[in-house]
Amino acid sequence: MINQAESSIKNTENKNIEKTILRSKIADERGYYGKFGGAYIPEMLYPNIEEIQKAYYALQSDEEFKKEFQYLLRDYVGRPTPLYLAKRLSEKYGAKIYLKREDLNHTGAHKVNNTVGQVLLAKKLGKNKIVAETGAGQHGVATATVCALMGMECIVFMGEIDIERQQPNVARMKMLGAEVRPALSGSKTLKDATNEAMRYWINNPVDTHYIIGSVVGPHPYPEMVAWFQSVISEEMRNQLTEKEGTPNPDYVIACVGGGSNAAGAFYHYIAEKDVQLIGAEAAGMGISSGETAATIACGTLGVLHGSKTLLMQTLDGQVVEPYSISAGLDYPGIGALHAHLADSKRAKFYAVTDDEAMQAGKELALLEGIIPAIESAHALAVLNNLKEDDKDFDKKVVIINLSGRGDKDLSTYAKYLDK
Repeated sequence: MINQAESSIKNTENKNIEKTILRSKIADERGYYGKFGGAYIPEMLYPNIEEIQKAYYALQSDEEFKKEFQYLLRDYVGRPTPLYLAKRLSEKYGAKIYLKREDLNHTGAHKVNNTVGQVLLAKKLGKNKIVAETGAGQHGVATATVCALMGMECIVFMGEIDIERQQPNVARMKMLGAEVRPALSGSKTLKDATNEAMRYWINNPVDTHYIIGSVVGPHPYPEMVAWFQSVISEEMRNQLTEKEGTPNPDYVIACVGGGSNAAGAFYHYIAEKDVQLIGAEAAGMGISSGETAATIACGTLGVLHGSKTLLMQTLDGQVVEPYSISAGLDYPGIGALHAHLADSKRAKFYAVTDDEAMQAGKELALLEGIIPAIESAHALAVLNNLKEDDKDFDKKVVIINLSGRGDKDLSTYAKYLDK
């Protein structure tokens, strides 16, 4: 294994590229967020990673790419998504609560923002095949959707357990022409699907681009995925200015597994110190139960899927199998950006149990007529914590990133709530 970030790739053509907020404020030239990040990869992947790095930085100043990306986000994905004042939810908790409606995107979640960008990048690289991993299935559906749009072959790896509990999304992927391959090792969930997707990419580096769905993996993936998702906070700022006369809320809340929706929601607020960034990770049965996916609460420094970050592991470095009722949060690590935000105290992370998330999802359905993805329900559950911790919560403006819709989770909701 080599650390590509330490190899100090220097390309003169990148020197004049405008820095993004994340790179200029947090990540360094090697893809490190403080002590987290980098690229810990097999040597055979080095050319692919270098190729992607060069292409990604070039895209940031490529007006033709930006024009096509923005066109597809607007006319195909359906952006901008609304910033909705949830009046009944606000009445219950006292604060003024807005929902950023990423659930209204085409395919039903934020994931499509990234897949549109990465498929356009793959085209620039001359790749004709896409491989991806998925947990809850939303990234898989978004990838299959854009591959169908662009006429590209698509293979999606998904844990066998996730295939069973996310059947609607499996059916969507297959109808869109993707091949869904089960991951049969380990916990048979997101971690194992990621392992299988990376193995496939290592064996097929010439014609295949690997679309990582979250802000995880080797540099430049975390930075690149965050950049594609940054449209979320860009819209938030414009929309909140129209509604409240200021671009900055008091709180921005998002669920965190790997952390792509949170990275997008936080992106343009990271430098705004008066905005409190709140992440909700999956505590499962509780952080002390042994059945959890709360990486910030339970993780230690290590390397997972090509990045140095916090992950749940034994004393001898073996990955601990995560657990969450939410397939999209069932991951033993976290994106390097979020590990840094937690380590530097720039963001606060709450561990939300299955029970708390499911009740929060039910509450939103009854109060606002919106059924959230179980992932998003974890973010909603944090309202109870903030109301308890902040004595002036009734004076605050809150944005919750509603990252996905809950139709994929209806069977899980039904089984849980009927108990």
